[in-house]
Amino acid sequence: MTTASSGRPQPRPGILDIEAYVPGKSSAKGSKIHKLSSNESPIGASPKAIDAYRASATTLERYPDGSATALRTAIAQRYGLSPDRIVCGAGSDELLQLLASAYLGEGDEAVYSQYGFLVYPIVISANGAKAIVAPERNQRTDVDALIASVTTKTRIVFLANPNNPTGTYIPFSEVKRLHAALPPDVLLVLDAAYAEFVRTNDYESGIALVSEHENVVMTRTFSKIYGLAALRLGWLYGPAHVVDVLNRVRGPFNVSSGAIAAGVAAMEDQAFVERALDHNAAWLPWLAAEIAKLGVTVTPSVGNFLLLNFIKDKTAHQADAFLQERGIIARRMDAYGLPNALRLTVGDEEANQAVVVALKDFMS
Repeated sequence: MTTASSGRPQPRPGILDIEAYVPGKSSAKGSKIHKLSSNESPIGASPKAIDAYRASATTLERYPDGSATALRTAIAQRYGLSPDRIVCGAGSDELLQLLASAYLGEGDEAVYSQYGFLVYPIVISANGAKAIVAPERNQRTDVDALIASVTTKTRIVFLANPNNPTGTYIPFSEVKRLHAALPPDVLLVLDAAYAEFVRTNDYESGIALVSEHENVVMTRTFSKIYGLAALRLGWLYGPAHVVDVLNRVRGPFNVSSGAIAAGVAAMEDQAFVERALDHNAAWLPWLAAEIAKLGVTVTPSVGNFLLLNFIKDKTAHQADAFLQERGIIARRMDAYGLPNALRLTVGDEEANQAVVVALKDFMS
């Protein structure tokens, strides 16, 4: 218990043990910078979304619609959902935090996979619960390990599918097997931030599972395929009772008018989404193949990024420094327990060509 003699307000026990989330770098040497550290869209945002965002500036004196009705309606129409079961937030990060704050507390546990998104342990610990890490197998989620980590104290299981930073995924049959093994009072959170990029027949983002069960939610983001990272916009699809809880605890105007307008326009511009998908489908395998030729182990990815694993005499730290000298910014993976790996976003043609040339020079 904090006492008056401490001299200043003190945070709740455990808060100062949390490692703050560190985003990807934005600067490096050189006149031409290729930022490939944050999995941002290399083709930007839909021109229609940009126009909608600009138009929203004419009413900056007005509060946004606190229910984000237009955006929820656009999402619902796109995916054939009920808008009443959708919650919008300031990025999927906020929705993950809201879920943790609503369903976790002192004495509770939440489970996530070994190389899962770093926001999970942050939101778990920030709400007084204990983070339980399930080991992965070959940088891939191990469903049996997740199931074995569940105890009577477990309240949430977080599953990023596809996973960031590895880019790997598990098929829908495995997601269903995981869910079937969970007690009905454990919430399965399917983080599908990269779902749009997956082009395999055995994958499903989680919509069907949410529709059929009371203890599953799915989160999505506009930051990746839609190129709206600067607006901080995400959405969640869940059971009515979970949606009711989140609407009680979220901020009354947690999504700005500009984000709502741009999100609606982006959701409706599926031709632009197809452009982004085609770009990634062409360059992801090209990058993976070209980099693998250089002696770097590339983890198979279905996202818009690659995890590069370096051998001992050519370390990831050395590679990162070399790339920065060439104006190329990748993402160090030390915080994920992968000190000899870099995460690399699929960029535009110039960036992709440049990184292969730079890595060839480094490895030689």
